[in-house]
Amino acid sequence: MASPARTGEAAVVVVGVAEQEAAVVEQQREEEEQAAAAVLLPVGMVMVQVFTAVTLLLSELALGAGAARPLVLLVYRNLVGAAAVAPLAVLFERGMMKKMNAVVCGWISINATFGVLLATGMYYYGLRDTNAAYSANFLNLIPIITFIIAVIFRAEKLAIASCAGKMKVLGTVLSVSGTMVVSLFRGQLLHLWPTHLLRLGSHAAAAAPPSSSSSSPAGTTISGTLLLCGSCLSYALWFIVQAKLAKVFPSKYWATVLTCLSGSLQALVAGVLTTGDWSEWKLSWDLRLLAVAYSGVFNTGITFVLISWAITRRGPIYPSIVIGALLIIVGLYAFLWGKGQELQLKASGVKQERHKAAGDDDPEI
Repeated sequence: MASPARTGEAAVVVVGVAEQEAAVVEQQREEEEQAAAAVLLPVGMVMVQVFTAVTLLLSELALGAGAARPLVLLVYRNLVGAAAVAPLAVLFERGMMKKMNAVVCGWISINATFGVLLATGMYYYGLRDTNAAYSANFLNLIPIITFIIAVIFRAEKLAIASCAGKMKVLGTVLSVSGTMVVSLFRGQLLHLWPTHLLRLGSHAAAAAPPSSSSSSPAGTTISGTLLLCGSCLSYALWFIVQAKLAKVFPSKYWATVLTCLSGSLQALVAGVLTTGDWSEWKLSWDLRLLAVAYSGVFNTGITFVLISWAITRRGPIYPSIVIGALLIIVGLYAFLWGKGQELQLKASGVKQERHKAAGDDDPEI
């Protein structure tokens, strides 16, 4: 019969082997997740750019047509975003709500203030006062501002003496320089296919006051520029806050839902204080509803989840570097398309005047 001491030693050996096997399995799982993230993260950031580019075009049409106020769009799009992500939060993160406390609520409120009310709100107002091509240029500032703030708050390690630190700085400069080259380049006109919504937006924008067109007055352009600069700063701070929130509340879905709800509430309060006409809060089957639905589901719900995931895996600098290039291209060609539409409208007006003049000159029979 084995002695109790030998039995205990055997049990310890079995436990040690089991722990080693569990550690190996955990390491393999982490390696698989890192390999998957290396492929899926760039794909996710490209999706974010596509969603944001389409939202930029829809928002410019809605705001340029004078059919929507920025804060009204902001309230509804975040409610739609919260409703779109809530089922995923309930399904995949049921136990996360137990970790809610005053600290988490505070970080979520700060996250909503910078990411929703300030960043998106000021960008909406800046877009309304300028145009898509001009406003998209300011997205080049986000990586630089994020990088500087992240280094100041030690959310990102610089280590300039090391090769990795030098490559970080070089990569940031090259990314911004590349997007600046694209933004300053002027290509050929891009003739989009005619649709009812685009015709509606172009005619309404043509009938709108000059402040909503590319030829904005100097005062409006200056105010729009200041708003866009403030939006870039808020976006940079938002990426830093996202990294802090992920540490105290490691959730992608519930963090997105609660941030959207908090941001919608903040935008509602600001909208009530600044918007006196309650009829502007009504939605109908028009371009404004399309902009709210699309931006809420894709550019708020899905985008917030993807950015939160990217920040958790790669840090706050990663999303800011890749966001901007595609937006610059889309904004540029949106501007060129708008100019093409203006030229076509002017040409058709000249033809009508010529036909009318020719009809007046005909002798009466």
